[in-house]
Amino acid sequence: MADQDVFDVIIIGAGIVGSATAYTLAKSSNKTLLLEQFTLPHSRGSSHGASRITRKAYVQQYYANMMAEAYKLWDTLEKESGTQLYVKTGLLMFGKPTCPSLKGTEDALQKIKSVYESLNGDQLSTRFSQFKMPSQYVGLVDPEAGLLKSHRGLVAYQTVFQRNGGKLLDEVKVDRILPGKIVTVCTNKGNFRARSVVITAGPWTSKLTKPLGFHIPLQPVRVSVNYWREKNPGEFDSSKFPCFIKSKDEHFSHDIYGLPAEDYPNCVKICLHIGPNIDPDERDLDKTSRWDIDMVQQFVRKFTPSLNDDPCIVERCIYTMTPDEDFVLDTHPHWKNIVVGAGFSGHGFKLAPVTGKLLAEMATGKNTSYDTTPFKLDRFLHPKGSSRL
Repeated sequence: MADQDVFDVIIIGAGIVGSATAYTLAKSSNKTLLLEQFTLPHSRGSSHGASRITRKAYVQQYYANMMAEAYKLWDTLEKESGTQLYVKTGLLMFGKPTCPSLKGTEDALQKIKSVYESLNGDQLSTRFSQFKMPSQYVGLVDPEAGLLKSHRGLVAYQTVFQRNGGKLLDEVKVDRILPGKIVTVCTNKGNFRARSVVITAGPWTSKLTKPLGFHIPLQPVRVSVNYWREKNPGEFDSSKFPCFIKSKDEHFSHDIYGLPAEDYPNCVKICLHIGPNIDPDERDLDKTSRWDIDMVQQFVRKFTPSLNDDPCIVERCIYTMTPDEDFVLDTHPHWKNIVVGAGFSGHGFKLAPVTGKLLAEMATGKNTSYDTTPFKLDRFLHPKGSSRL
């Protein structure tokens, strides 16, 4: 095969992180191929759907730091694509005063000198009357936060990537990866070669890395994306109602998050930040398990009585979880030209512009713009426990 048939980088998986990586590489004049196993667009992975929360409000300072650049890069993509991607709504986090995630988030925002507000119970009830809050609850507001138009963002990345000379192929399933100075990617549509490969295959990542002796502890879970209809149309409009995160407590074993009525008319998106473990190729086979929907229904009945308490729309999504819910951004222990971005654990969409930049830097042998120590694979040799919200 001639040198002109060798790509600088091949990215496997055209979700949001893979597409952001490809876009970053193509803008730097790298000859880049982006492969997707399904027909585009599709709803099989983690990047489909209408909206995602974006925020700086994180317990981990490293995510809060990265988000400062992520906002700027999303704005750049908006301008390049001519598409609105960001809707400013603010973000409300709330729970009991003893909630570790509220205190941890406040500390992180203070350290990066980001604007936020702390609210007591009276202030919560006054400002966010859509909620029926227990009097002892407190809140934190991240005023810069909002929602991203996720499907639009994915299409924007892929469009601008191709405009900059990148090649995108769908319906291409990777069978195996052959390491070497030049990496060969074997697929159902033939073999492709590149100087570097980036694997961003979401819940299918382990199926590609395991034959390479590259173990990553990833667990795909199925998440129910639930919409709840307003009883009083317009009450939860994005101009009046923020995105929110209700921190877990003794009644709710996981975080519950929500977005205003933006995706569908008069329908509020409220979901549990977890779901049942699955095989990604059999995501929808179990149609009986709905404990995750039931937990959100309990929340809706208790906290948002002006929403109907049966979901009017239920969609499916996949999270790919790591044990500590932090990302994996690393290289193969022996083949440094095989790079992996995985385990985004349901909070990676907003950070895709920055993680895409980091993966592009790894793939081209550059020093990374941020310290990637929290995302190295060797951390699983000494587990630190769950660290996200």
